[in-house]
Parts: sequence; structure tokens; C-alpha cells
Amino acid sequence: MPTFINARAALLALVACGFTSASAFAANPIIQTSFTADPAPLVIGDTVFLYTTHDEDDALEFKMLDWKLYTSKDMVNWTDHGTVADLSIFPWANQHNDAWAPQVIARNGKYYLYAPVTVAGSPRNVIGVAVSDSPYGPFKDPLGRPLIGRGEGNFDPTVLIDDDGQAYLYWGNPHLSYVKLNRDMVSYAGEITRIDAKPRNYQEGPWVYKRNGKYYLAYASTCCSEGLGYAISDSPTGPFEFKGQIMDPSPLSTGNHPGIIDFKGKSYVFGLNYRLNWAQTPLHHERRSVTVADFTYRPDGTIPTLPFWNTTGVQQMAPLSPYGRVEGETIAWESRLKRDRDMPFDWAPGVRSARDAQAGMYITPVAARAYVQVAGVDFGRKGPKTFKVSVASAAPGGKIEVRIGSTEGTLIATVEVPATGAASAWRTVTVPSANVTGTQDVYLVLNAHGRHVPFGIDYWQFE
Repeated sequence: MPTFINARAALLALVACGFTSASAFAANPIIQTSFTADPAPLVIGDTVFLYTTHDEDDALEFKMLDWKLYTSKDMVNWTDHGTVADLSIFPWANQHNDAWAPQVIARNGKYYLYAPVTVAGSPRNVIGVAVSDSPYGPFKDPLGRPLIGRGEGNFDPTVLIDDDGQAYLYWGNPHLSYVKLNRDMVSYAGEITRIDAKPRNYQEGPWVYKRNGKYYLAYASTCCSEGLGYAISDSPTGPFEFKGQIMDPSPLSTGNHPGIIDFKGKSYVFGLNYRLNWAQTPLHHERRSVTVADFTYRPDGTIPTLPFWNTTGVQQMAPLSPYGRVEGETIAWESRLKRDRDMPFDWAPGVRSARDAQAGMYITPVAARAYVQVAGVDFGRKGPKTFKVSVASAAPGGKIEVRIGSTEGTLIATVEVPATGAASAWRTVTVPSANVTGTQDVYLVLNAHGRHVPFGIDYWQFE
């Protein structure tokens, strides 16, 4: 226990340092508007689609009802697309608490979501599959039943489509199993096979991919705490030879779950930690947060052991233009200024995302002095003249300060949010902007005057 307390104190020190602006870098965890876990990244063109599970804000143990989606073109600013699917897509499953770790994969112009859920009358999991014509959903169940029936440890599905077109579905805690999927991706051929010679420290959360003719199996290792281990094979069905730890276990993160991609010439590993939970409470709750680190494969294809998730995050791939529509829910970091008595620790929710029939996704402050950071915004050589923002507010008194560099940085625009008649009545407000050039971090500080007015921000744009 003393080790745990000391580690938590060290984390809070890192949290405090991590809130300062670091131009063109992300912060870890990369999502703050919800508690997220079990990252499943998918690269589509110039965009990373990140599917996650969702820990409810009041979760003590695991409490997960839906799956969420976030996208990024630069690995730093992430756009919240909200709930992409929930337990209702599987009406035959229990609906109360069991939306476990998913993966989405593309094939034949469609997108297939595989997820473990539970069914009535059995504590054991099954694995369902849902299909969509779009990576944004909606996802629908084509079978009306589980793809993989009840079984011990039927958790954490991951999918590999090999170069010859054969698809494999893997899963398992604490044992690793696989089956060959048919080309329709919603049925399988042959028997379910358990890989008995599982690699050292394998626990759960498999993530299988192919690189340079080798098959990689990354996984949550040991328990508990869980690190990230990996193994390599010459065959998609093993045996997988343990090669080392991608990340050693840490008492700061009880669980883990890897997701590994190559994107725009760099390699990334996603996982999770409890940073935001520890920033709010000394108690362990299952309120997890997705994190990311970059790495470089060694010449022999092995992966170096990385330090535990840092707070700085990864470097931005390319700057963001402020001269096109920027969704309000595109965020590098959010919190609120530590001036309120109800904020005893170093982070607290500043904004939350929501969905509106007219605006789609938007954000709203949940306390006074909330702020949103958008990193690496390129104003160019000439700079803007005006700032416009789409807002909705049932009451007057809301305020947006647009600052550069930090929450206390140069004030370049101020918006007095009008009462638009209703929380769903959207209005575009345009105000003068001070001239700013080059690449800067932009901060939207909401209700800095200390009065909490809950208004919505759909999008913003400099002109």
C-alpha cells in the first residue's frame, strides 16, 4: 500500500505539470470528455478512427453500456463522435452493464464491430458482430444471435485479415483462442481452437496484426497490475514466441489493453491508465482513460520497452487550420481552472459532449472557468480578422474568451453568448479577432468570470 500511495503522489505531480501548454504535442490521456478504455484504433485514409469502451462517470466497478468513437488526423486533437453503438444493437444480450472491449475492421466496403457481451442465464460471455456501411455507424446485428457462443473467457475479440484474404478472429482471458472467419465476416468455418502454448505473461486483451511477414500478438500481460507484452510468430495460428514487454506493469494502472497501428509513417501503441480517476479521488474506481505513445521498431522487428504512459503525449503530425470549420468537440485537452472549492485535485471535467438533432455533436461547460485546448493551430503569416462560433443557450450571461498559448495567454477574441431562446436554438456569432500569426495552441475559456451558464458550442472558425 505505501508503494501505491507514493506512486499516486508522483502521478499527481505529473498531472499538475502536464496541464501547461506544450505546442504541437498531445496530452495523455487523449480523451477527457468521457472515461474510456480498451482502445481499438483503425486507420482509414488520413484519419485514425478510435473505438473505445466507456466507463460511466459513477462507475465503481466495471459499468459499461456503450461504445464510443473518436477521430484524429494529427494524433493530438481528437473529435468526439459520441456513442457509435450500444447494447441495444444486440437485443438478445443483457442490457445493463456489459459492453466490453470491441474491435472494428473494414472489409468489402463494410465495417464489422466485434464485441463481447453477456446473455441471460449465464455469467459467461459471448461475442457478437454488428455491421455498418460507414465507420461512423449505425451498426446493426445481421445474425440475431451471438457469433461465438458461451464460453469461459470469451473477452476482447481482435481480427486479422491475412494477405491471402483469410480472416481470423482471436479472443480470450486468460486463454487465447481463434477461429477462421468466412469472407462474409459474420460466420466461421472449422472448429474453435485454443492456442495452448500461449506466450509468457499473457493475460487478456489480444491485439493481432501482421508486419513484414511476421504475425504480432500484443496483449495485456500479468495481473494485476497489467503491463503490455508481445509475441511474434511465423504463422497466424502460432506458436507465438514471447519477445518482451512493450510497457512494464505499474500500480498506477491496474488494467491495460493494447491497440497498435502505423499512421503517416510512425508507429503508435494505445493503451489505458487511471490518470483522470487519480486526479479526482484517492480511491480506485474503474474509470479509465485511453492513452497513446509512439515507438520505433528495432531493425529485427522487435519493439523496445517504453516508459509508463507520459503526460506529454505524442507529437502532432500536421497543424490544424483555423480557417475551416472546427467542431467544438475537437479537443486536445479539457479541464477547468483550479479556482473552485469543489476541485480539490488537479483535473476536473470542464466540458462534456452531447448530441443534438440539429447540430449533431457539440460541447457544453459543466462548471465555470472550463476550458478547451486545441493544439497546433496554424494561423499562417497574415492572421485572422474575425472569429465566429455557433452557440445555443437558454439563458444569457455565457462568455467565451479565446486565448493563445495558455488559459492565461493573450486574449484575441471575446464572445458574449446571447440567449438564443433554447438550448437547441443555434445561432452564429461573429466578433473581431486580434491579429495572430504562426502556429499556436488555442484555448477557449468558458465563463471565466465565474458564473456557470450552460451553453452549447457546435463549431468555431477564424476568418
